Amino acid sequence: MQKILMLIGAVVFVAGLLWPVLEKIPFGRFPGDILISRPGVKIYIPIGTMILVSVIVSVILWLLRK
Repeated sequence: MQKILMLIGAVVFVAGLLWPVLEKIPFGRFPGDILISRPGVKIYIPIGTMILVSVIVSVILWLLRK
């Protein structure tokens, strides 16, 4: 469990460093993502993206356990 948490932390750290590059990728605009835009307020709820990321992480962890 400690190794997995350290790996997740390292991935988040690297993603933070690469954020300017990652912003240009059209990731996060999937069907099911909700964007509420009103004057002065912008709310983004990435439901479709969260489901996709959850499936990918689950498959990776399942493969690592084998």
